[in-house]
Amino acid sequence: MIFSAGMSRQVAAALFVVAMIAIIVGVDLSFFRSRTWFWERLAVNVGVVLVFVAFYFRFLGRP
Repeated sequence: MIFSAGMSRQVAAALFVVAMIAIIVGVDLSFFRSRTWFWERLAVNVGVVLVFVAFYFRFLGRP
């Protein structure tokens, strides 16, 4: 089977999203298991997403 450039880009983006979700869940469960403060957890999760967005545009966002 021959993969096109668009298909490999989609696979890379999908793996990137899966890695982001795994890190968000891992950080949330390991560091904030005993805390129920919604805003603190939300701020850390949004921060992780922003870091992943910056890496995406830096390394994968090129056409």
